[in-house]
Amino acid sequence: MISIREQDYGLDVALFNEFTLADFKLFEEALIKRVAEIGKPDVLLDLSELKDFTLDMAMEELKFVRAHEDNFGRVAIVVSDMWIRLATRISDMMTHTTQAHFDTVEEAQAWLAKPEVA
Repeated sequence: MISIREQDYGLDVALFNEFTLADFKLFEEALIKRVAEIGKPDVLLDLSELKDFTLDMAMEELKFVRAHEDNFGRVAIVVSDMWIRLATRISDMMTHTTQAHFDTVEEAQAWLAKPEVA
């Protein structure tokens, strides 16, 4: 299940239980909409309640990120599960976006609220 909220900086996205291809399509649509509205939105991904993800979603995510990585700004990732954290770190290596990992949503939001240092 996915929850998406628009913020001044871009999007807050929270994932619960299993991240499916249908959830990813909703995220993709919301991100493309924010790109059209504000340029390069920052994204907060709260994966702290994520338990699993489907393989088809992971493949689609990789294709989408590679095709659109220049369309969004920083990505703040909140994750507690060791295996999901490892998967996000591997994904980090395949993109050119500025990403950071946090233990809480509040820490991630504080990082996104600060201007990006060049």
